[in-house]
Amino acid sequence: METINLTPIINAMILLISAVLTAFVIPWIKTKISEHDLATLLVWVEAAVGAAEQLYDREDGAKKREYVLNFLMEHGYTIDESIVNVIENEVLKLHHELYDYGEDE
Repeated sequence: METINLTPIINAMILLISAVLTAFVIPWIKTKISEHDLATLLVWVEAAVGAAEQLYDREDGAKKREYVLNFLMEHGYTIDESIVNVIENEVLKLHHELYDYGEDE
């Protein structure tokens, strides 16, 4: 009777399991860990944008931006495009609330 070599089948199964872990499980775990970090960032951005709005005049956009960026860097954030997008979103939200930007009258 001839023996069947199962090594290629076992190797293929290990590769498949590794691919599933790499493609789905590990990114899912990373999103769960970073949700807290994102929530913390959003709180800091909201606080910084609100403070800048209170500290500077409406026309002092550059000073407000500098204040917010410095505030976030002081709290350990490295400023990149994604953080700038979060800041811009918060500014837009705050201006909509304060000045009714975008409302049809």
